[in-house]
Amino acid sequence: MIRGNHKRWLSGVGVAVFIGGLALVNYGGGVAPAAAHSAHQEHQNPFKQILTKLNEILAKLNAGGGGGGAGNYTQRWDINNPSTSRFTVLAEFNNAAVRDNNTGLVWEQSPLPSSPGPTWNDARLQCIDRNVGGTRGWRLPSVVELASVIDPSLPAPYIPPVFTGVQLTPYWSATANAVGSSTALNVNFDDGHVGMSSKSSSNAVWCVRSPMQESVY
Repeated sequence: MIRGNHKRWLSGVGVAVFIGGLALVNYGGGVAPAAAHSAHQEHQNPFKQILTKLNEILAKLNAGGGGGGAGNYTQRWDINNPSTSRFTVLAEFNNAAVRDNNTGLVWEQSPLPSSPGPTWNDARLQCIDRNVGGTRGWRLPSVVELASVIDPSLPAPYIPPVFTGVQLTPYWSATANAVGSSTALNVNFDDGHVGMSSKSSSNAVWCVRSPMQESVY
């Protein structure tokens, strides 16, 4: 009985893989669809065509598309480039934005100077209204994202000179200390530590651009 169930499970997995593979055969993104192959190729083993198509797709993703290769700069946190190669100034944003190649996050190249700075609520609104390099869609970073920019091997403010205007002061994160709390977390670029401020107090603002992940707030 157990063996029979095992065989049926394997059969089901095989069907799912086969159907998924056939769908990938017709995957777009610059890879020629399977229908474009010559007539004699249609009579070949379909699994061979699927594997060939998968290899073409992976090659394109690794060259800089939206997948899991070295050229992929969508959000991922398994890269640890040194500061010299970690950040890229983006010409597409008129050099006003910088991509962190370790995380895929896009940061303002130069945060707006703020003294004493906005409250927490105003800081969130400032980022939402920001236009950097002719592009909207900015937000206040989570405390994890903001702290990720820090390179402890560098002197304060712990970031490379690809960024300008970062002050030796606390910067707001979008992370509240707790649900309904009157305090929010910040990152102090004077000492590199995470701290806490009343939401009605004033801190500096550094906006980021990327999909928002509620789980990190």
